[in-house]
Amino acid sequence: MRKILVTGGAGFIGSHFVRGLLDTGSPSVTVLDKLTYAGRRDNLDGVPHAFVHGDVCDAGLLAEVVPGHDLVVHFAAESHVDRSIAGAAEFVRTNVLGTQTLLQACLEAGVRKVVHVSTDEVYGSIDVGSWDEDAPLRPRSPYAASKAGADLVARSYAITHGLDVSITRCGNNYGPRQYPEKVIPLFVTNLLRGRKVPLYGDGGNVRDWIHVADHCAGIRLVARKGLPGEVYHVAGTAELTNKELTGLLLEACGRSWELVEHVEDRKGHDRRYSLDDSRLRALGYRPSVPFEQGLEETVRWYAEHPHWWAG
Repeated sequence: MRKILVTGGAGFIGSHFVRGLLDTGSPSVTVLDKLTYAGRRDNLDGVPHAFVHGDVCDAGLLAEVVPGHDLVVHFAAESHVDRSIAGAAEFVRTNVLGTQTLLQACLEAGVRKVVHVSTDEVYGSIDVGSWDEDAPLRPRSPYAASKAGADLVARSYAITHGLDVSITRCGNNYGPRQYPEKVIPLFVTNLLRGRKVPLYGDGGNVRDWIHVADHCAGIRLVARKGLPGEVYHVAGTAELTNKELTGLLLEACGRSWELVEHVEDRKGHDRRYSLDDSRLRALGYRPSVPFEQGLEETVRWYAEHPHWWAG
């Protein structure tokens, strides 16, 4: 019987991953989550799983929880750039120390496979073209730096200790159940209430958008076929400026540009992200959710579930 441990499994991407495991017939899933502000038990309603309330930095707890699992998928992280600028310590603690503590527990427990989930933000900003997996890491925010540190720790465990750990890096995720600090759920929930939305700077920053279901499909593929120490990009299906994205969200919510408030740009704001996902596509990966369809379904979900975000 295959047993899977998912850290951060009550968060946005982690809970979608756990839900997707049901479609693959996974027989046994354990979720470890600290349940900070962005983790919610109700994200897992109706999904068979065992739940452990805890911190990935707690070595004693991990020594009890990790043994017996064949696969560990590591989502647990502090992930909001603005909050990392306001205070970086918790990002370094959770993202770097937490990753090392988890990998050590996996090593000692003899876990067969680990997938460490990371971000395109570790590369910094790219004006033209796309990064491949061998591009240098040049993070420009405390959040991105903490994830880059975690990636290097993961790679070191593969090389030094022979732990079978692969790393995934993806673009900007969107979809249902995303906490409304990120741009799409923030803008949608504000617009549905007739409130203004903040557009940083000139709105020209470019992001590569991927539906959470496609991201999770890529992670599942890496869990099956990924090589130890290798990085795999899970690229999105739409590169948009923030201004273009804002226009699409205004249209979807039936609002006008009068609700858009231009605000001072974020410190060190990366101008553009773009990933080359040829390595993952060579394993058979293909995204399946067109951006227009995914965005429409996401806006509809927030409109139909105000109790989830308006409390």
